[in-house]
Amino acid sequence: FYAIVHFSQEEMHQAFLEMQRVLRPGGLILLTFHLGKEAVHVEEFLGKQVSMEFMFFQANEVVENLRRAGFEGIDITERDPYPEVEYQSRRAYVFARKQLDNAQN
Repeated sequence: FYAIVHFSQEEMHQAFLEMQRVLRPGGLILLTFHLGKEAVHVEEFLGKQVSMEFMFFQANEVVENLRRAGFEGIDITERDPYPEVEYQSRRAYVFARKQLDNAQN
């Protein structure tokens, strides 16, 4: 979860290409990310001083990058944040499958 939140658009696409490369045909991935267009800079995380950027993505951007990388069966679920428990942004969960080889179709 949240494995792509520190990536730019291009880095996200490269990560999806790498996931596609190492998965077996029909292999599954599950991703989650914050929905939006902004980047949020964080100076403190879990009680520690840090300097991190969290990238927010639109669902259609992530889906398009997954398709371009060779994934199919893409299903996306969005949810509101849990009040007073987590950062107050909407989240998306994306389930996708690597395409089967032509010989297996």
